[in-house]
Amino acid sequence: MDTPVTTFSEGPDDPFALRHSASAVLDGRGRVVGWSEHAEALLGYSPEQVLGRPAREVLLDPRDEDVVMAAVAECVSGGGWFGVLSVRERGGRRVELGCRVRAVARADGDIEWVLVAAPAEQVIQWETDRSVLDGMFRRSPIGLAVHAPDLSLLRVNRALARFGGIPAEHFRGLYTGDFVIARDTATVEARLRRVLETGEPLIFTEQPCRLRHDPDRELVVSISAFRMQDSSGRILGVTQMVEDVTDRYRARRRLALLNEAGARIGTTLDVERTSRELAEVAVPDLADCVSVDLLEQVTRGEEPGQEPPPHMVRAAVRSISPEAPPVMYPVGHTMHFPPEAPQARCLAARAPVLEPVLEFSPGWSSLDPDKVERVLELGVHSLIVVPLVARGLVLGVVSLWRWRRPEPFEEDDLTLAEEFAARAALCIDNARRYTQQHQAALALQRSLLPREVPGHPAVEIAHRYLPADATAGVGGDWFDVIPLSGLRVALVVGDVVGRGIHAAATMGRLRTAVHTLANLDLPPEEVLSHLDDLVDRLATEQEQTGEHAPQVVGATCLYAVYDPVTRRCALARAGHPPPAVVTPDGRVDFLDLPAGPPLGLGGLPFEAAELELPEGTVLALYTNGLLARHRRDLDEGLARLREALSRPAGSLEDTCKAVEDALLPDRPSDDIALLTARTRCLAEHKVATWELPEEPTAAAEGRALAVAQLDDWGLADLAFTTELIVSELVTNAYRYSSGPVTLRLIRDRDLICEVSDTSSTSPHLRHAATTDEGGRGLFLVAQLTERWGTRYLRNGKTIWAEQPL
Repeated sequence: MDTPVTTFSEGPDDPFALRHSASAVLDGRGRVVGWSEHAEALLGYSPEQVLGRPAREVLLDPRDEDVVMAAVAECVSGGGWFGVLSVRERGGRRVELGCRVRAVARADGDIEWVLVAAPAEQVIQWETDRSVLDGMFRRSPIGLAVHAPDLSLLRVNRALARFGGIPAEHFRGLYTGDFVIARDTATVEARLRRVLETGEPLIFTEQPCRLRHDPDRELVVSISAFRMQDSSGRILGVTQMVEDVTDRYRARRRLALLNEAGARIGTTLDVERTSRELAEVAVPDLADCVSVDLLEQVTRGEEPGQEPPPHMVRAAVRSISPEAPPVMYPVGHTMHFPPEAPQARCLAARAPVLEPVLEFSPGWSSLDPDKVERVLELGVHSLIVVPLVARGLVLGVVSLWRWRRPEPFEEDDLTLAEEFAARAALCIDNARRYTQQHQAALALQRSLLPREVPGHPAVEIAHRYLPADATAGVGGDWFDVIPLSGLRVALVVGDVVGRGIHAAATMGRLRTAVHTLANLDLPPEEVLSHLDDLVDRLATEQEQTGEHAPQVVGATCLYAVYDPVTRRCALARAGHPPPAVVTPDGRVDFLDLPAGPPLGLGGLPFEAAELELPEGTVLALYTNGLLARHRRDLDEGLARLREALSRPAGSLEDTCKAVEDALLPDRPSDDIALLTARTRCLAEHKVATWELPEEPTAAAEGRALAVAQLDDWGLADLAFTTELIVSELVTNAYRYSSGPVTLRLIRDRDLICEVSDTSSTSPHLRHAATTDEGGRGLFLVAQLTERWGTRYLRNGKTIWAEQPL
């Protein structure tokens, strides 16, 4: 077996490599005494042509003599030389060669000179490459590490040595895990092994990196790696380049967080929701825990004062773990920060407070001592407090805490927190202003709705009213129960198109108009006709106020009148959903009423329908908000309403609750009004009706019949006033009309006297002069009764008067 020969390994690109460089030997007098084959190939001289001759004579061009002699002098003085010279080849052409000269001693004591040369361009390129390689290991700011196939380190540059905290000469034989924590080492080595196995390079791959000598410092590095192999394909190892990109990564992360904050903060016009969104954005990328505290006025939608009040309300808390909430004040808690606390200093100066080391912070321990101790036990070590300021108003503060992330807050973190707070403050102020306006509109709406519905002998009443979600704005839905003459009652439900204060104000005007028209005892279709005219006039007025004013485009309404004496109910609707009728046996039907146009179209007629209702029938009147969830399928909504109304219920309140559970969403997008009425019937013994003859004695007969009936009812003490009322009303009917006259007495909470005739002429109350022979009758009636009035029938009119019992 041959003994292996150890040879000097030279790089394939080294121009002075023995296997392909030209070499020559000169004696002490400058004569050529050695000449290689490569020299002959490079310059064209054979050994016989140059050996023994002076090099100056063979190889030197006279034009280069001064330069060459200067190089010779430097070589003799220094014992060697390296540089570029012009050499004359056999054909006489000058050739630029890179030359390396070294002195060697002979046994006889003489000195000889060994010259190694290569084309100048190759030498220059080689020197450039060597300079780059030297710079990579000595001066490059990017870390460089050369690993053996087992991933042990062969060499590192100075940048990586500084990064690892170990001198560069001590790295050889070490592994990445000797200076990087285990978790990050596993990631690095897995990627390097993949490069070794596949040959696919790793390019600018970022990963976290914590060093063993400074594990609290969070670093992010960018790693690129490639596999090394020789000309035969044998794998020599892997080289990786490591760059500290922590600052760049943090800047990119801050930009991403700002973009996320812009997208996530302020999605609703709700103060508490916006505060929660701020806390959710900041945790966990910026802080381990965030609390948002607002001034009490802000939480109520009020205008905050110039000087912050002492009390604040916790609006949001967000933490990376359940360990923090027990040591933090809960949402809704009202607190007071002492003047030396960071939050109080932040509010007073309207400037952020950065406490990198919390235990050294002046005043923070003045908070709740028990909570301070628990905070320290949790490991909280750093704090940022940023004011929430918008449009010159201080709204509150944001507190950011760290305990799990070891590095303290920095100025860059403070800048990012200020950006978060600025965006959130504007959104919170917008939400506060909207809340203020919404509360004002809601207060106006509530003031225009009936505060309570009094009991009525004709019907039993239950109702529900749910305003729309705050983001949708208040609407113009309303309902009413209006007592009418003769124990009748009007049931009304309406809906103004639109949102906001203008819709609520329009609703109030329409509701007032309905009351006025109801007091005139107009039939339902005429009430709707007058309302239609009113809405049309309102729209015209608004058009004249300016083109930018909110416009009322219409309204819907359902008007029903129920008479407990006759059990008749007359209904008319203007573009409103049909009412539901629940019979005493539990059957549910939706009345097929003439739809009628919505209010505001103008000029179109309305029709009424009349039906008789058994005692105990339930009427359900509602606005379309009740069916809003099923707007895409109205039949499905009506089916759900039918099912809810058909369920057995002990009271109307139970019925309303069943409808609410079945159809009402948690956050309705539209106002919802529901009015249920169970009909009652007046007992026959409480009503007395007579038809009087068309004779002068009609008044006397009416008085006698009334007095006798009062005796039967035990109301003889009302006989005198009732005689006067009957006498006046019957006399007027006999005098100014033709046809039969009907007298009716109704006894309930009041004693009602009604006289009906076929005339459409209405009597008027006036003051008679002292010389007048008549004209005092209605004046006396008005003085003796609580109320009196006229209602028109299809074939005449009825004059009525009420006396309290």
